[in-house]
Amino acid sequence: MSRVGRQIISIPQGTQVSISDDQVRVQGPKGQMTSLVPEGIRFEQTEKGVVATRSSDSKQQRALHGLARSLLANAVAGVSRGFRKELDIVGIGYRAEHKGESVVFSLGFSHTIDFPIPEGISVEVERQTHLVVSGVDKQKVGQTAADIRSLRKPDPYKNKGIRYTGEKLKKKVGKTGAK
Repeated sequence: MSRVGRQIISIPQGTQVSISDDQVRVQGPKGQMTSLVPEGIRFEQTEKGVVATRSSDSKQQRALHGLARSLLANAVAGVSRGFRKELDIVGIGYRAEHKGESVVFSLGFSHTIDFPIPEGISVEVERQTHLVVSGVDKQKVGQTAADIRSLRKPDPYKNKGIRYTGEKLKKKVGKTGAK
């Protein structure tokens, strides 16, 4: 059995799970999500939580067993606690501003960058140089944070750009000059 797949998914207080043949709907205080169930994987609700089982021991079923369980566990965690990624903007004149349904970045280019916020995701500009991306879908939160970071990746020579909070960067040494 898969080590990940056989773990029980505990359901927090205030969260409801409804299981059907092809999908599992999770509803909680932060919102609701639907997780698709691959063919051959079955979820059962017990008094301890939700358990994933597979129909056969084929290679594909073993691979999908842990994946399906992890996706459902992420959905349960998302609707109960939510997910968040924090980003820092480093550089003189680099800043962000929240305008309506988008975030406007000034990142040292000759123009500003208008980044539309995807549906189901909230982006808070706490300071002009600190962003918090949050939502119930772990994949959407991570992808939105990665898209924002890709607008101006950290420069290895000056360490300027958008980075995750707490991200360690290795600064490169520049040219030493001609002799």
